[in-house]
Amino acid sequence: MKIPKHVLPIIVIAQFCCTSLWFAGNAVLPQLITDYHWPASSLGFLTSAVQLGFISGTLIFAVLSLSDRFSPSKLFFISATFGAIFNIMGLFFADKLGLLLCFRFLVGFSLAGIYPVGMKIASDYYQKGLGKSLGYLVGALVIGTALPHLIKSMLGNEFPWFWVFIATSGLAFLGGLVLVIFVGDGPHHQRLHHFDLKIIFDVFKNKSLKAAAFGYFGHQWELYTFWAFVPVLLTFYASLHNITILNTSFYAFLVIGVGGLACVLAGYLSQYFGAKNTAALALLLSGLCCLLSPLFLLMASFPVFIAFLIFWGFNVVADSPLYSTLVAQNAITNNKGTSLTLVNALGFGITIISIQFVSFLQNIVPPAYLFMILALGPIFGLKALYQK
Repeated sequence: MKIPKHVLPIIVIAQFCCTSLWFAGNAVLPQLITDYHWPASSLGFLTSAVQLGFISGTLIFAVLSLSDRFSPSKLFFISATFGAIFNIMGLFFADKLGLLLCFRFLVGFSLAGIYPVGMKIASDYYQKGLGKSLGYLVGALVIGTALPHLIKSMLGNEFPWFWVFIATSGLAFLGGLVLVIFVGDGPHHQRLHHFDLKIIFDVFKNKSLKAAAFGYFGHQWELYTFWAFVPVLLTFYASLHNITILNTSFYAFLVIGVGGLACVLAGYLSQYFGAKNTAALALLLSGLCCLLSPLFLLMASFPVFIAFLIFWGFNVVADSPLYSTLVAQNAITNNKGTSLTLVNALGFGITIISIQFVSFLQNIVPPAYLFMILALGPIFGLKALYQK
């Protein structure tokens, strides 16, 4: 069956729009800290609230097999709509950290029906060349994740921070609406007609799927902690080297957003070198960046430092769509959505541990050496990928 040309671009655009919800809080956090006198540790809590919501959502989606039992495109739209509403609700309670964390949790819960469900929809359309398709899809997620930083950079300090929340909520609703109207469910979607808890326990019985999942877990230890702390890296460098004016939001967008290009390129490379080998190379390079980070933080000139961060941002996420490709290819057809969702849930659980661990170490380890701990993820992931 020939797939209409508009399908992949619309899935990509929808994913981009909806995942802009992810870091909306992080982009404006410096202003919130200043306005409401919050502690610096708020960064870890705000990021972890979204991650915890995402994990809770994906676990429920996986246990109930929602994306396999119901229409994935309608589920995507409903999740995008609720995500937009919860994002806006956080706007009205931004002066109360506890309530804001609750709404960021609900945004994360909604994202459980966006990110893995979007991959499920793509895999139902594109069984051949899935790595390339998911490369575009995850690339859209990466740029969508970085978008709030760009919006903040473009608005500047003269515009109220709440416009970031408004813009991302509008984009999320629009993305969900466009997908459900113009894409719908794929031709390879096989509906699971009954609830079967047993399929959850069958996911990791496949050794190839297990290897891909464990590689993904190592990757996740590094990825979101790096993304969350990019502004911290930039601020620390500026303070250490007496740089008084630095557009942190713009450079954070650049460092995170370049990963979108990396995902697309990795998707194409996987067609020639295989998904596993391409993922392993990216994981190796990002692991080396973790270990070399003190050298560039302490000694490099600003252009060299930014180039290093961009290289790190490129490799830290390039392998992400390839793990999803390996999971989808090795999953049983009628529980593909459940497998993708469960692996996502466990992977994002690891991000919370990593973020909180690094936040805790901020008061113990000198900042220049703090991010070396992230190398544990790539080391574990590389071992898992090639373990027999």
